[in-house]
Parts: sequence; structure tokens; C-alpha cells
Amino acid sequence: MARPRFPVGGEKGPGSEGPYERTLAAAAKQLQTVTSAGVSVVPLLDGVKRTSVPTHVDARGFLVEAFDPRWDWVDEPLVYSYVTTVRPGYAKGWGLHKNHSDRYFLLFGHLELVQYDVRPESSTYGQVSVNKLSEYNRGHVTIPPLVWHALRNVGSTDVVVINFPTILFDHADPDKYALPLENDVIPYSFAGTPGW
Repeated sequence: MARPRFPVGGEKGPGSEGPYERTLAAAAKQLQTVTSAGVSVVPLLDGVKRTSVPTHVDARGFLVEAFDPRWDWVDEPLVYSYVTTVRPGYAKGWGLHKNHSDRYFLLFGHLELVQYDVRPESSTYGQVSVNKLSEYNRGHVTIPPLVWHALRNVGSTDVVVINFPTILFDHADPDKYALPLENDVIPYSFAGTPGW
């Protein structure tokens, strides 16, 4: 059996390009996503805070602290908490709060957190930010009021997020506004990902 040949420039005839040139012309060069220390270089929107929390693993399992008042994470008291999940291949959002911040802690899964800043006074007004969170690098994200946000599960297991909002949930008058995932007012597409 003949071994395939892989010439650097490919087989070329007069005026034609080889596979090397064609594939590189169609390719996009990868951009930096993390520093050499593993810290994300994706810019955060103005007022969004992200911290990392270590996961302690041994032969029995793991332990991770979800909240400690000594951390420089929360500027407002811890008043309420709930857990939400997103199934693989689905998204939840878009949601916006006028009067409170969401404070997410990812417990399990692989999540894409997409945010859109509509605060006219913000230095990141009109910008979209996409941040990836993972159970391999657990941490907190604080989303201020008037920032649209959506969660997309980009893994193969359920995403599990604990939220520590800055106000109690008012069942009679929720501080929540919603848009469909695909809409004409947020410049981002979920490319057919199901959800609402």
C-alpha cells in the first residue's frame, strides 16, 4: 500500500493553489483566550465581577465553598439563594433585572454566559460579552442590574448554577424582564439553540 505524500505546498499546476494554501486561506487564526496562568482574557462588561474558587479534591470526592462573607465578592448582603439548571444543548434567557444583581456560582457543567450591556452611562454600553464557566474552574460572576444575560449549556451534562440575588424574589411582582433567545434588539445569535 502506498503511503500518502504531504508536500508542504500541495500538488500545484500552473495558476492553481494546493491544499495548504486553500485550507489556510479559509482558516481563522486562534486568538488568545487565557494568560499563561490560565486567567481568562475575555473582557468583562463594566460592573461585572468574576472570581475563581478552588475545588478541593481527594479520593472520596470534592469540596468547594460556595460562599464566604470574608471574600471580596459581594458588596450587598446575602439575602436569598436558589439553584437553576440548564440541560445539555439548551439555553435560558434573555433576562434582565432593573433593581438587583444576580450573583452566580457554577457548581456543575460547562456554561456559556452571554451578556449585553444596555446601561447608557456604562463604559461598555452596547457591548456583548461571552464568558465560559466550567466545573474545572469554578467561580462567581456578578451581573449588575440592566445587563441582559442568557445561559447556554455547551457541555454534555446538566449545568447547575446557584444564584445569590441581591434582593428577595417577589412572586407577585418579579424584577425580571425577558426576551426570546433570537430577537432583533440584541446583537447576538444562539444559532438555533433551543430554549427560552
